[in-house]
Amino acid sequence: MAQVGWTCDIMPVDIAEDLRSDIPIKAAIMELALRKAQAGAANVANAGAGLVIAADTVVVIDNRVLGKPASEQEASAMLQTLSGREHRVITGVAVISLAQGEYMVEAEETGVVFKALTDAEIARYVASGEPMDKAGAYGIQGKGAILVKSINGCYFNVVGLPLTRLAGMLQAFGYTKAYSFSD
Repeated sequence: MAQVGWTCDIMPVDIAEDLRSDIPIKAAIMELALRKAQAGAANVANAGAGLVIAADTVVVIDNRVLGKPASEQEASAMLQTLSGREHRVITGVAVISLAQGEYMVEAEETGVVFKALTDAEIARYVASGEPMDKAGAYGIQGKGAILVKSINGCYFNVVGLPLTRLAGMLQAFGYTKAYSFSD
């Protein structure tokens, strides 16, 4: 967000990050983003005006959600599954206007194709530690960039926050700086 000139305060929330399995994945990730935003809004209820933004990202392959790996072995298995194949990255984004008492929730989906990975490449990448806190066990914005052959859609979605979609949501709430290119 700082890259595009938006100022914000980061406020972690403590909620279960489990996805419902009885609804489509996109709906479940949107619901999780909204729960995060609502928890954040409850923490700043006395702030008056302002916006609360929350997002959550998952990697989906074969209708299976790959979250953050719990171990190096799980990270290796995820990367092996993604090797040489296309997967989807889905981010749910929720914005709550504290002043208006309204909210908006949307999702962005990007297709990502991995190059075929060798066992040695996977082992080296996992040993770097980077995959351990990333959905799908990779970070396109870091060392994991060399694993990606191509993307179809929003790069920033793969990073974890689809900025163009978020800017449109902010603009819908009257946040005029969403598309401001000067201070």
